[in-house]
Amino acid sequence: MKITSINYWKEDMKLTRPYAVTYVMHDSVSNIFVKIDSNNGLYGLGAGSPSEYVTGEIMDENCQDRIPELREILVGKDVRCIAGIIDTLTARYANQPALLAALDMALHDLFCKNLGISLGKYLGSKVRRLPTSITIGLKDVRETVEEGLEYKQRDFKIIKLKIGESKELDIERCIKLREAVGNEMMIRVDANQGYSVDEFLDFIDKTRHCSLEFFEQPMTPDQVGEMMKLPGEIRELCAADENLHKTKDALSLVKMGRPFGIFNIKLMKCGGPSEAMLIANIAKTESIGLMWGCMDESIISISAALNTALACSSTQYLDLDGSLDLASDIVKGGFELNEGVLYPLLDQPGLGVELL
Repeated sequence: MKITSINYWKEDMKLTRPYAVTYVMHDSVSNIFVKIDSNNGLYGLGAGSPSEYVTGEIMDENCQDRIPELREILVGKDVRCIAGIIDTLTARYANQPALLAALDMALHDLFCKNLGISLGKYLGSKVRRLPTSITIGLKDVRETVEEGLEYKQRDFKIIKLKIGESKELDIERCIKLREAVGNEMMIRVDANQGYSVDEFLDFIDKTRHCSLEFFEQPMTPDQVGEMMKLPGEIRELCAADENLHKTKDALSLVKMGRPFGIFNIKLMKCGGPSEAMLIANIAKTESIGLMWGCMDESIISISAALNTALACSSTQYLDLDGSLDLASDIVKGGFELNEGVLYPLLDQPGLGVELL
């Protein structure tokens, strides 16, 4: 099955609910898309969300300029030799992980369609079902409570609360949110690198009665040594986000002596399902729990992350709400959402997505 053509373009998509992260307000998102066609009439789709701040790459403003080099690498290749193709792409685009992720998932989509099975079945689905968290951004107390009650009414079971702007405000928001939604909803927090050791310990002490599930990236990546000053039981409840991009980062964190007990894998940071599975294997070997996160992304890449996550026995947490606030997308399908749980379409080939 030979690749006959590749298309690569950008879409700007509005968000239904603008949000703020560390003082920046977001009301739309740009994603890149890849479509790889083969000589048997099948095609594979991939999507990425490049971000200079998160993935370290600049969005291609004129995607047509990159198509000749992509054609040179891909056209004429047999997609059944997927591992070798991805090795070539990884060497070329190691510093552009969102682009690499889009290409990786598009190749897997096409490869699995050729086999007539879903990506989840191909990888070996091991986790039956997990609820995803849904995110509340940096808001005031009133907006936090209102949004939390809305998500409770929509049957979500887990809220991820963005914090890190002001410790005292963060504490108040956690307390008021817990009072509003009750004990039946789980609350996890993402500190967005906003704390020092002392601030973080004080935050934990003053929110202990809120029964927070875990804490994502409390300090900046260059403070990973400071993380080792925290008690071991607290570090086990901390998830590495900005400190974890690729396999080498996972190995480095392990060698440091477990500054984090949870790894947050994002396809956009690591470069797609292939690299994600390598990180997952390291986590499994070291008995480190896995969280799977995302950015504002198309159903395409959320489906790829979901299928990959459920194929890893160390997966404990999902934060795959990135497509739920998009006002539009270019595909349908991918998964079904029911009472906060994302169910992959395991009876559909590939990623289970279909162009609109």
